[in-house]
Parts: sequence; structure tokens; C-alpha cells
Amino acid sequence: MFARVGIAALISLVFLGGPGMAQTSRETPVVVELFTSQGCSSCPPADAFLGLLAPRDDVIALGLHVDYWDYIGWKDVFGSPVNSSRQKAYAKAAGRRSVYTPQMIVQGEADVVGNHPMDVTDLIAEYRERPQRVSLAIRRGEGSVLHIEARAVASVTRPMVVQVVRYQPETQVEITRGENAGHKLAYSNVVTEWKVVGEWTPPAPYDAEVPIEGDRPVVVLIQQRGPGPIEAAARLR
Repeated sequence: MFARVGIAALISLVFLGGPGMAQTSRETPVVVELFTSQGCSSCPPADAFLGLLAPRDDVIALGLHVDYWDYIGWKDVFGSPVNSSRQKAYAKAAGRRSVYTPQMIVQGEADVVGNHPMDVTDLIAEYRERPQRVSLAIRRGEGSVLHIEARAVASVTRPMVVQVVRYQPETQVEITRGENAGHKLAYSNVVTEWKVVGEWTPPAPYDAEVPIEGDRPVVVLIQQRGPGPIEAAARLR
């Protein structure tokens, strides 16, 4: 298995800070989307890095496995054309001609190589300091219902998309073919479901009830169309 010690030490110094470091007052977590593939030899360090971000309360780390590397010898067991399409939509919105792995998109806006942890942590710190423009609250109700409430707390007038994401917190896969053959790799927060459940144009408030099934964690993202910047995010583990 690929070593995680070096990345862990780096994050302890760069991201977590020293003992007693004050946490930000920002209520909504920073969203980090990793576009990855089990068939990509450069991806395991980024996957390990995502695993270090996953437990944090102030970051929502999401692993989106793409399917366009499946042809080189190993079919990613989590690979999805939906994830590939989302990554391509980000590229189109930003005027980029191509996609790559491992790629991280921070807060729906910033593009960074996923195995460059210092660059990622710098972006997370930057977005943690930005003022919050949308307040979002979610809770589980009776009968497998998710309650979603959102309010604009600053001037936001662009139409936004409300999305519900489910993920598998931890899993391991033994790779037997392709560029990572012979390795048993750990994956965190593997996205298993991504649904658009509504659209919202402030300043009117947004209130909705959405059916959900199972006990996997639930994430709600409020994002500008495009896909564009993520204005708010909330999670129930």
C-alpha cells in the first residue's frame, strides 16, 4: 500500500496548525472534490490526502471516481460517467480544454492538482476566510425525509442548484491490473449518489423536504449554475 506518513506529517504542519490553534468562525464547510481513478498511477497520494481531509468538520471531502481511464487495463469499481461529466462541466465553465486526474476542485471554483497538498491547503485556508453569503441548515426527519432550509445572508441573486450527495466513508480495493496492479488501496468518502433536488433564486428563502434512504452520510450543496462556486454546504454523518 502506498505510504501515507509523509502526507500526514505535512498536513499536521500546514493544515492543522499547532496545539490550540483557533478554528474559523465560518459556519459552512469548505468543499473539496477529488476527481480520481484507480487506473491512474498518480492518484494514490491524492486519495490518501483526501483520507486525511475526510474526518475534518470544517471540510467536506468528496471522492469522485471517473471512468475515462478504465480502458488502460483496470475498470474502476467506483467509476461513474456522472462524475466524469461533472468534471468536464467544470472544465468547460472555466474555459479549460481537457480534464486530468488527480484533480481537486475547491469550493466549486478553484482548480488544483490533487497530489499537491500544500496548494490544496492554501486554498482551503483562503476559502475558510471568505464571508458566508448563504446560511444552510439540514436535518433528518421522520420517515426517511431530509429537511433543507437555506437563507441568503448577503446579496446573492443568481439562480442556484440544490444538490444532495451520498458517500461511502471508507473502503479498500485490491487492484490486480493496470498502473496500480499489486496494491491494496484505501478510499475515503467515495461518492455513490449525486442528485439535483431543486433550484433556488434568492432573496426568497428555500425550504424543502427530500426523501432519502439508508444511513450513509448526507451532504447538501448549494451551488451556482455552471457548475460555479459553492455558496453553502452542510453534512449529516
